[in-house]
Amino acid sequence: MQEFDHIEALWAQHTVNVTISADEMLKQAKKEVNGMRTRSLLNIVGMGLSFVAVACLWLFDFQSWTTHAGIAIIAIAVAVYTVILYNNHKIIAKSDFTAHPNEFISTLKHYQLNRLAIYNRLYWFYTVALSLGMVFFFVEISGHMELWLQLLFVVISFGWMLFCSTLVRKAVIKKDKERIALLIEKFERISDQFKEHE
Repeated sequence: MQEFDHIEALWAQHTVNVTISADEMLKQAKKEVNGMRTRSLLNIVGMGLSFVAVACLWLFDFQSWTTHAGIAIIAIAVAVYTVILYNNHKIIAKSDFTAHPNEFISTLKHYQLNRLAIYNRLYWFYTVALSLGMVFFFVEISGHMELWLQLLFVVISFGWMLFCSTLVRKAVIKKDKERIALLIEKFERISDQFKEHE
């Protein structure tokens, strides 16, 4: 047992000082920034396709004004959210982190604040608008459904919104916040290493 304690004490004293060069850190950070830009662009494309899909609903012959109002509300909500995502994407896409690292750090912080605003305030606008649009849209359609199907649709819709509004939204906020914070930290360390070399 003493040998184990001795080995454990030696292990505790042994520390490895891992240093990553500024170039290696910059390469990792560049990869992460490009990944963020790509994900942001894919979100915008996905929202654009959603807008087109919702607008295509007008090709069907709906009789009730509520159905058309529902489609319009959903299309407007998706379009507004797409524009907001595009404006947020421009923040991260226009900056060159190799030319001005400190400026890019402040850009990342601004981007992080915008992302939090999207997930907090704007998310609720989007959810309320989509819910209202769905209610208007399904007024005409629900008249052709049996009562149990109407109830099932309402339960599934509210369950899905509750699930997305709580668990999924919180997980996405946490992951996004951690990813951007880690990137900010990397750029701060890169900037510090460049200052030391000057």
